[in-house]
Amino acid sequence: MAKPLWPQSGPLHLNRRRPILKRQVYSKRPLRHEYHLTEKGEALYPVIPALRAWDETWFKSPKEDRAANHMHLVCGKPAGLGPLCESCGKPLHREDLVAEQAPKYRREREARWETFRSSR
Repeated sequence: MAKPLWPQSGPLHLNRRRPILKRQVYSKRPLRHEYHLTEKGEALYPVIPALRAWDETWFKSPKEDRAANHMHLVCGKPAGLGPLCESCGKPLHREDLVAEQAPKYRREREARWETFRSSR
């Protein structure tokens, strides 16, 4: 029998032997966590832009905007979806990118949050 690609015992980041994310508490009351890539996660990062580009190409209608836009800190312009900055052509590295939710997506999330809050 072939070994499954993903761990079967829970979320990928909770794979105890070789996690890709580590969880850290940043607020005890209310309890809140932030997630950071492990060394293994950092090694996986180059795959993420390719998955994002694939998603933007195949799972959205041409009329839909991106949910998030990335700015390349090296040149200060939009980074685009590929491994190279669409503005300056230099290779993209995670530490050189800043993501911002697109305004339409931010409004949609805020509306969902308000609906959720009012239903409680």
